[in-house]
Amino acid sequence: MTTSSHLSGKVALVTGGSRGIGAAIAQALAKAGASVASTSRSGSGPTAPNILQIQGDVRKPEDAARTVGETVRAFGGLDILINNAGIGAFVNVADMSIEQWQQVIETNLSGVFYFCHAAIPELRQRGGGWIINISSLAGKNPFPSGAAYCASKAGLNHFSESLMQEVRHDGIRVSYVMPGSVATEFMGRDGSSGADWKSSAEDVAQVVMDLIAMPSRSLPSRVELRPSRPPAK
Repeated sequence: MTTSSHLSGKVALVTGGSRGIGAAIAQALAKAGASVASTSRSGSGPTAPNILQIQGDVRKPEDAARTVGETVRAFGGLDILINNAGIGAFVNVADMSIEQWQQVIETNLSGVFYFCHAAIPELRQRGGGWIINISSLAGKNPFPSGAAYCASKAGLNHFSESLMQEVRHDGIRVSYVMPGSVATEFMGRDGSSGADWKSSAEDVAQVVMDLIAMPSRSLPSRVELRPSRPPAK
């Protein structure tokens, strides 16, 4: 992505920004001139003069409220919220622990609610903005050993659709992106495996940037992103 300044003066908050898709989105926003707050449990992530790292856990509503507050105090407002933080527990239901189920649902679904709940008043204060939720094709294509992950992403899709209808007249546009196979280190996987055919984290970031660049009269409320040439079965 080329560096530009078309988001100069805008403030963005990215959850799960320490690596992978979240880090790519934070970097793309920063390169476009936005002031970016990136939050993760580790508090690490990409570095740039206009990127602020905030440590926090999306599963804790108090952390969501604190992170939004720190972003507003640091940069003067909030225009863009990217809910990217996510985890998976790929285990058969009979073998899944209660803790694994709760962690997936709390991170992938409840965490999005916590951040939206905290951010919407700030977005309204600015006269509108964007909420973009990073979902997955697993939200519409369930598979064995993916019950918790698929359920969390299906719930996220419907949450996004409902929220979109609630806040569109406040000038807040809500969209969700559903990537398929992406070459990242998600849940400890080898990020280089399949890199020759999978989408990249930067590809997902490009979709996010393209959404933000849409004219205000239009709202692409859902984007499905697939590798263009997966291995033949």
